[in-house]
Amino acid sequence: MYLKSLSLTNFKNIEQLDLDCSPVLNCIVGNNGEGKTNLLDGIYYLSMCKSKFISVDYMNIRDSGDYFLLKARYLKNEDDESVSCGIKRNGKKSFKYNSKEYRKLSEHIGVIPLVFITPSDISLINGGSEERRKFLNSVISQTDRQYLDASIRYNNVLQNRNKMLKYKTSDIDFSFIDALNEQMSIYGQTIYERRKILLKSFLPVFQDIYNAVSGGKDIVGLSYRSDLDRGNLKSLLEANLERDCALQYTSVGIHRDDLIMEINGRTLKSSGSQGQQKTYLIAMMMTQFRIIKQHAGISPILLLDDIFDKLDAERVERLISFVTDSGFGQIFLTDSNKNRLDTLLQKTDANYKLFKMNSGNIELLQSS
Repeated sequence: MYLKSLSLTNFKNIEQLDLDCSPVLNCIVGNNGEGKTNLLDGIYYLSMCKSKFISVDYMNIRDSGDYFLLKARYLKNEDDESVSCGIKRNGKKSFKYNSKEYRKLSEHIGVIPLVFITPSDISLINGGSEERRKFLNSVISQTDRQYLDASIRYNNVLQNRNKMLKYKTSDIDFSFIDALNEQMSIYGQTIYERRKILLKSFLPVFQDIYNAVSGGKDIVGLSYRSDLDRGNLKSLLEANLERDCALQYTSVGIHRDDLIMEINGRTLKSSGSQGQQKTYLIAMMMTQFRIIKQHAGISPILLLDDIFDKLDAERVERLISFVTDSGFGQIFLTDSNKNRLDTLLQKTDANYKLFKMNSGNIELLQSS
């Protein structure tokens, strides 16, 4: 599967952009702030039904515009597919696949699988546990419809339970709380089991990829921690109800799960260098790609946004070699350093196009 053509209208700083893509490697060069990341975010939007960076849809509309419109054509399993998304200020979002509008946006997740690696993803390592749960969800949701449905339902029930817990204790409907506990336990168990299954298959692939990029210099670890390791969620919710009433929120559940990241037997966040953390992050995302490809049966589109910063020359060369030689399918790669991209293109026999971004506009510099 690959993206054949892309059209962005009034999206962030891009007034109008039309792009014919290479089926293998697409390199975009340009200074910071010219629109390289916005272009990739438009591709991400058409897969995930939202921006990676701005959660409020209308805020992605260009300042002088009244709407944005995203359109793309893909070749998937030898069939032409089209995806479009449009939104007006204060209007409803319209999202269509092959000209048919979705009843629920969640139906589109996984149709066009994609992995997006950006500098901001370092929060996966340095941020709170919510960032790592988002990562787990991004991996599993693109290949497991039951997991995605359970996650949506669990979060809805959790919101209702937390609303009830904000009442005075005398006003709380404890029979309603019991019903919510039962639902959270059912959905939570599904999520917990899927996450455990993922980590079992994820870890050996992750370790292999990290070694390939780092040159085998470090020993890395990754483990999954959950309240459900201690027992059934319904029992945990009941045991912690008095505490939850005092706190006015739900203190146990899969919404508190975390990933424990280690390097050379120590916590990555506190002990890893910037280069080690960046390599760890890239290996995590590359493993996400492999897992999605394995389950979906097609290669996700891979978006690499300015990922070479903080990596030494040796790691950059290994990463470039790994990405271009390992059957990653279609890749979009941005960099502000044209010399680095020129070096990459000189060393690859892959079909490629090199573009330049300038103030939201794009031009083709060269192609193979």
